[in-house]
Amino acid sequence: MVTPGATTDGTMYIGHTNDGYGPGLVGPYPDEEITNLIFIPAANHSPNSVRRIFYDAKSGGDMGEGWDYEALRPPVSISQVPHTYGYLSSAYGIMNEHGLMCSEATDYARVTPSFDPHKRWLYSSELSNIALERCKTPVEAVDLIGKLIQTYGYYGYGETLVFANATEAWVMEMVGILDGEGGVFAVQKVPDGEVFAGGNLFRIGETDPSNPNQKISDNAQEVAMKEGWWDPAQGSFNFAEAYSAGEFTHPYHTLSRIWSIYNRIAPKQKYPAIVSDWKPSVYPFSIIPDEQLNKTEIFSLFRDHYEGTEWDLTKGPAAGPFGDPYRELGEMDELDGGADERIVAGAWAYPVSSLSCGYSYICEPRDDMPDEIEGILWFGFAQPYETCYMPVFAKVSNISSQFFNGTRSHYSREWGYWPFSTVTNWARLRYNSMIPLIQKTQHRIEGREFEDVTRIIEKMPDYTHQYGGEAAQGVLTEYSKRNAEMVIDEWWNLSDQLIVRFSNGMIWDPDTNTDTLAGYPDSWYNSTGYQYGPRVYRTDILAKTPGLVYTNTTIPISSAVNPQSIRSLLI
Repeated sequence: MVTPGATTDGTMYIGHTNDGYGPGLVGPYPDEEITNLIFIPAANHSPNSVRRIFYDAKSGGDMGEGWDYEALRPPVSISQVPHTYGYLSSAYGIMNEHGLMCSEATDYARVTPSFDPHKRWLYSSELSNIALERCKTPVEAVDLIGKLIQTYGYYGYGETLVFANATEAWVMEMVGILDGEGGVFAVQKVPDGEVFAGGNLFRIGETDPSNPNQKISDNAQEVAMKEGWWDPAQGSFNFAEAYSAGEFTHPYHTLSRIWSIYNRIAPKQKYPAIVSDWKPSVYPFSIIPDEQLNKTEIFSLFRDHYEGTEWDLTKGPAAGPFGDPYRELGEMDELDGGADERIVAGAWAYPVSSLSCGYSYICEPRDDMPDEIEGILWFGFAQPYETCYMPVFAKVSNISSQFFNGTRSHYSREWGYWPFSTVTNWARLRYNSMIPLIQKTQHRIEGREFEDVTRIIEKMPDYTHQYGGEAAQGVLTEYSKRNAEMVIDEWWNLSDQLIVRFSNGMIWDPDTNTDTLAGYPDSWYNSTGYQYGPRVYRTDILAKTPGLVYTNTTIPISSAVNPQSIRSLLI
């Protein structure tokens, strides 16, 4: 979350990356296994109607012994309101027609209660959607969610929901209760001029009920004392320390990402990359960047494999010869658990741009936007580092089917997710050679889109005045659909280019129509023991030479020279 005072254009930005494995990401309705983005239109509802609550199978909260959700009669539901707003959603709610934005993070809490139709109905996915259906401001959203949690209960993982509009931004963290009804939550406002970074870790620390920039559930301290997670004699109440179980899976699963973002925007603060514990006080809740950030810099925050830092994933033996920043994760890498389960083989600092990412986005509402626009969602498929963000206006009437058709279990050129995933996975074959071409295409398209959006914002008031609001919505809808489909086609073209230009161990240059056998970097020849050949027999003699390294220097010799003579030429 980047507040207006921290940006060069005075715009609020919030963003989210949704990581996950499996064939698809679950949307707000069951049996609708979507790859990424869907649009829910505004609707009017009859008196006494109800809004069904759907169980989220990816909540981490089991159905509970003896319960069959689909067999529940009547279905779990809450009272419906007369009118619900149109909004964009995916695994969680994203942005509604009034420019209310949402992003999310799953947090490792001390408890993960199961769904129970009598006392625990709600998870963050449904809460985020309900808030966007019914609210116009962040404060309305967090207040509504607090009431829903206390009334209907909360199940599943701990969660963070971030809500913002053009002027203010709030972070809300929540956790369920094992014994009893309801749930526990804390809320904190991000000061204007500051940047908040989170991700799979509770970030709200010390809380004060008298602080107007904080909110906390009435039962938060009581439950913590009852469970033995907080003793008032030991100091003031700290929400994160009371309810967090630390980082998922292993140290630096979360902290390295928070550090990386803060380090990139405020290097003068010299936040440490290596710490001794996960406690929320390790890094501030939010920080003031050294310099105000522009839109390109904000987009780049998700494009990060820790390049140039202690955690740089493009370096070292695991990156291979060509700087592959992605790692193959095993079962132990995703194991929830305590410290005794964290010393495992193959654990890596988890990158901001993760190989498992299904989608990411950045939202921007602006005070100076015409009412017909309210806000813009910049949506990207697959891994943020290699994706291309596409604008979708908040007040569209529908979106391209390429946003929501398809799953990750079936490959198809008809579905928008696949060209982006294909580009990333092909680039891993020779990443340092392919990423410049990917970034060049990325910058060209996003630069064009920035210009398009600026032009639309400038012309929209006159267009609305001349043709009316319905026509204006048609323009926004048509541009959002047409541009997305054009970008997806361009990314398929990029995918095809990479396959042609980087295949069979060769690099083809279309300008000169020549192939190059690029080989491996010198460091890779040395680390793999390939620096001797097999250009000669008896390489075992050469292998006994202390300090022998590959230098990419050619020494011409007669084929009759014996290995001992060759050895004398090399030392």
